[in-house]
Formats: sequence, C-alpha cells, structure tokens
Amino acid sequence: MKAAELREKTADQLREQLEELKKESFNLRFQQASGTLENTARMRQVRRDTARVKTVLNEMAAAAAGEA
Repeated sequence: MKAAELREKTADQLREQLEELKKESFNLRFQQASGTLENTARMRQVRRDTARVKTVLNEMAAAAAGEA
C-alpha cells in the first residue's frame, strides 16, 4: 500500500482501513504467541501500513485545521 493510494481515499475509508489493520495486527500477534505464525514479515508490513494510514489521517486533519 502506498501513501498516494491512501490520499485518494476519504477519512472514513481510512478509519475503516485502520481498524482492519489493527485487527490483523492483533491476530498476527496472537499467532506469533501461539507459534502458528508462518509469515513473520507480514507483522512489519501491517505495522508500517498502520503508520502510513495514521500519517495520512493526520495530514488531512492538519489541512482541515489550516483551512478553518
């Protein structure tokens, strides 16, 4: 997922995506703890995607605050 793709989405869509990423992160941590996690690189990818979504949401909030 690229930041440019995220900037095309609405804030509501980004919040939904953030919730999905948080759920996936929880599930991956659970799998790691139980020893059933196969793709450990996915944890890093989900963490970075979460950070990208949060960054874009903060950019949108800052832009909205600057306009008002």
